[in-house]
Amino acid sequence: MDDASTTPGTTAQHSPHGPASPALSPATVAVAAGRPPRVSGGPVNPPVVLSSTYVSAGVPSPDEKLYTRAGTETWEPFEDAIAQLEGASQSGVVFASGMAAIASVLAMVPDGGTVVVPRHAYQVTLGFVDDMAERHRVTVRRVDIADTEASVAAFAGADLVWVESPTNPMLEVADLPVLIDAAHRAGALVAVDNTFATPLVQRPLESGADLVVHSVTKYLAGHSDVVLGAVVTSSEHLERSVRAYRTLHGAIAGPWEVWLALRGLRTLALRVERAQANAAEIAHRLSGHPSVAEVRHPSLPDDPGHEVATRVMDGYGAIIGLRPVGGVEAADAVVDALALWVPATSLGGVESSLERRRRFTTESPTVPEDLLRMSVGIEDVEDLWADLDQALRRVTGA
Repeated sequence: MDDASTTPGTTAQHSPHGPASPALSPATVAVAAGRPPRVSGGPVNPPVVLSSTYVSAGVPSPDEKLYTRAGTETWEPFEDAIAQLEGASQSGVVFASGMAAIASVLAMVPDGGTVVVPRHAYQVTLGFVDDMAERHRVTVRRVDIADTEASVAAFAGADLVWVESPTNPMLEVADLPVLIDAAHRAGALVAVDNTFATPLVQRPLESGADLVVHSVTKYLAGHSDVVLGAVVTSSEHLERSVRAYRTLHGAIAGPWEVWLALRGLRTLALRVERAQANAAEIAHRLSGHPSVAEVRHPSLPDDPGHEVATRVMDGYGAIIGLRPVGGVEAADAVVDALALWVPATSLGGVESSLERRRRFTTESPTVPEDLLRMSVGIEDVEDLWADLDQALRRVTGA
């Protein structure tokens, strides 16, 4: 490999494309950001550039493109758009997967350092920190992120506080402004996985978070057809750090995937609005259903996360937690009895999907065995409800 291919940060930071500005609504930014310059006869959408290598002679300039692992114009429109959506002053950094993005941030914890994580979070994130504990002597403190007082007590001496809100799959809601302030006073960096909420529902950088991480695979791309991740920050130093990690570790996104993610981003506001409305209506109906033992969704007035979500978020998200009457056997039977809802392990697509999370042996042991995580899509809510209602009644005999 040539020297340039192994040198991080060989491309200068690019400036945002298009007319979007902080004064615009996030719904408008999703449509307007990352557009090419307005030139008569020019394209409305950025092109896909399929080249791994760029022409280069002599001593390269700091902003010269050399090799796609260090940077490509195909990434830049998406990276600008996600940065604007999250209100970041630095460019976003797109990764080959959500886990690659997560790893770039968790790698900031030094050997022998301390990281605080939610007890319930994406299971591969928790597996990653367990690996850090084993191989790098990192101390891992697990907290109930919805218990603000207990979480703050765990921040002393931490290098990084990792937050998911709402958590996967338990939908616990974190009081982000309070937690972020407390973590900073304790001297810790704060990273927030904003995959479930999206920038349409909460923007953690506005509350002082240092870094925001997304599984772009989910709501941002929105069509269950790409695997990507992203990190966003307003710190020039941290942006350089995650960009260098991407280059050195080869966590490189394909051009077609990034182009598809940007295309999906254009409808983010419409998809999130419809999915949230569907989820709130379905959660409301489930809360009074005779076949339901428990339902979790922050929109419900009696949900443990309702008060905090109402105060710190701009919506309640589109993920529902459901425990049917009859335990594990009934939960599996409900999944099998559905015709419209898709049994699948991912989430955030236009289609509604669900799964029993503890079918994975790596899921947190405190997650109930019979919990169904439901990702509500954009279908007609009455069709979704009819399918879910018939499955619940058939299985439980209600």
